[in-house]
Amino acid sequence: MDTPTRPPLLRIGELSRRLSVSDHVLRAWESRYGLLKPVRSAGGFRLYSEADVLRVRQMQAHMARGLSAAEAAQAALGEDNGAGADLRQRAAPTAGELSGALRQALDAFDEPAAQAVLDRLVSDLSLTTVLHDVVLPYLTELGERWASGTASVAQEHFASNLIRGRLAGLARGWGNGHGPRAVLACPPGELHDLALMAFGIVLNRNGWRIDYLGMSTPVDELTRTVDARHPDLVVVAATLPENLAPHATQLTELARRAPLALAGPGATPQIAAAVGALLLTGDPVSEAENMEWPR
Repeated sequence: MDTPTRPPLLRIGELSRRLSVSDHVLRAWESRYGLLKPVRSAGGFRLYSEADVLRVRQMQAHMARGLSAAEAAQAALGEDNGAGADLRQRAAPTAGELSGALRQALDAFDEPAAQAVLDRLVSDLSLTTVLHDVVLPYLTELGERWASGTASVAQEHFASNLIRGRLAGLARGWGNGHGPRAVLACPPGELHDLALMAFGIVLNRNGWRIDYLGMSTPVDELTRTVDARHPDLVVVAATLPENLAPHATQLTELARRAPLALAGPGATPQIAAAVGALLLTGDPVSEAENMEWPR
């Protein structure tokens, strides 16, 4: 008689494709409601079972009948446990419900209100959801408003500095641990590094250690750091190609010393190919979530 084979475990991307639910929503349901119960692979990845698939489908069915997300999750978990559940728990606010309040507070230079909204966001939603669905879209939109003249330099500086402070708090201790090491930097002249900070925070949540050099880092200093730290990955991020192209020769040499990736709107396929670097084309949160540990 053949031995029954265990159903395969799924990475978050495959689970998302199978269920037609974004990976960020799935992570929010996992952190907020405990709907998913992943195991960790030897490489540190979260893996999901057919039982997780079933619970998500049950939750979707309950939501289609009019239950809130919190009620639907509780019902699905109750069915999973073979027990009833009290379905009267009020749903936590969504990212969409709070992102407008955050923009209003930041535009009005209302630091206490903005901090309160961010407090609630990180309390009620997963960190990846907050970064992917609220913080990074807000920063992109703020940059567009600044470029068009509908947001002032003062508003842009105020909001960026407040968000930088919150990200710095989330980054505390991100160099500790025993996982692979990543060195993150922006090239000379690049002053926009908040997306790179978000990338590092999510990468750290997935087990990586982070050495963060930040904005406008001389490439020779970056190279010395790589020689001293022996990282498993180096990421250089830029918003403009002209902040990367003049350093192609140094970046080519850097790519010979450690695995190099280029990120941000300024990282073009042409520059990446010229220096021998991996090109990260997705948003910072998704790229960090999908970054595989070195073998």
